[in-house]
Amino acid sequence: MNSIAEFVKKNRKAAGLTQEQFALRSGLGLRFVRELEQGKETVRMDKVNVALGMFNAEAVPGNKENK
Repeated sequence: MNSIAEFVKKNRKAAGLTQEQFALRSGLGLRFVRELEQGKETVRMDKVNVALGMFNAEAVPGNKENK
């Protein structure tokens, strides 16, 4: 699972929200929320930032660090 997927899932659960409740509150589709939390790599970044915005965070472009 990627770090964005982990972040959203962890924070959604900490807020006491089901995936369905999170989708409704964020204005995103349930399918998108599920795919995001599963780490699907083809999700739209604008929608990812809507989800992250629910937790006052955003994804920004940059180089991936080699570890």
